[in-house]
Amino acid sequence: MAVTYQDILSNLKNNQYAPVYFLQGEESFFIDEVIKHIEKHAMDESLRSFNQVVVYGKDANIPDILNHAKGFPMMAERKVIIIKEAQEIAGFNKEENEKMLLGYLENPQPSTVLVFGYKYKTLDKRKKLGKVIDKKAVLMTATKFYDNQIPTWVESFVKSRNRQIDQKALQLIVENIGNNLTRIANEIDKMLINIGDEPKITAEHVYKNIGISKEYNVFELQKALSFRNVMKANEIIHYFKSDPKSNPIIPVIANLFSFFNKLLLLHHSKDKSEKHLASLLGVHPFFVKEYTMAAKNYPLAKVVANVKHLKIADMKSKGIDYPSQPEGEILKELIFNLIH
Repeated sequence: MAVTYQDILSNLKNNQYAPVYFLQGEESFFIDEVIKHIEKHAMDESLRSFNQVVVYGKDANIPDILNHAKGFPMMAERKVIIIKEAQEIAGFNKEENEKMLLGYLENPQPSTVLVFGYKYKTLDKRKKLGKVIDKKAVLMTATKFYDNQIPTWVESFVKSRNRQIDQKALQLIVENIGNNLTRIANEIDKMLINIGDEPKITAEHVYKNIGISKEYNVFELQKALSFRNVMKANEIIHYFKSDPKSNPIIPVIANLFSFFNKLLLLHHSKDKSEKHLASLLGVHPFFVKEYTMAAKNYPLAKVVANVKHLKIADMKSKGIDYPSQPEGEILKELIFNLIH
């Protein structure tokens, strides 16, 4: 049956394990989290050497996996078989392997927990194997988050660690790390270790622990552009130019494209209420005023022109249709075009 990540974790925390889990989809973070929980909590550490098998798909095959799954636990409640990167199992979709899997799914070993981590792909539910897994196994499909879903997820993740996060810190993380949930989670966990017992993550913590310059970062560049502050924007670009490895151009362009795309949405929105705009832009209401002010500084025609400037800068940075240029020069020209 198809279930959510939250449903699976809730059941696991209540010691409710199913015979077969099939974890699939593009967002590997949720697949990894379920597997980590099962790997750590399905049995005591002292029992794992006899009753827990963890293999990678490239080193596994269906007959061996099912032979392990059909075995009985030794002096334990259950046996656990985990296949990480299951999408790399050779011949997964071959007829004979599919037939063996279908047979096992119809009559799984009740004392075994068999887990497939099938990343970046999904099974075709129109085909027999997909239909049977959907019916007989616990099926989770982890889809990629949209950018506007990331802030809410970050807040939820921090809350799961029994901490809070202020809104500037939240935006700094989202603007500078992007939508890679695994990287965001790792950076937050490292930061929480470093800040000790402090109950709330602040912008100062982010600057100090995630390697973001307090004055010269994409967040501050966006703010300078919002105010059309030419001097500050150029200071930041000069800093980026002096250390291109720490400030690669493609993420900078991507963040600025996201910023001006939000201004496009704002200009076209008939409902200008703070609540609606926060939902539309995927930002906390705290930041709506900044976008509203930026929209006043950039009329619709200028926003459209700036999206074109960003696309040209992106092509230049990748050497498409334009002669090669240093990243710093591309950024310098881009900022001039965006503001003037």
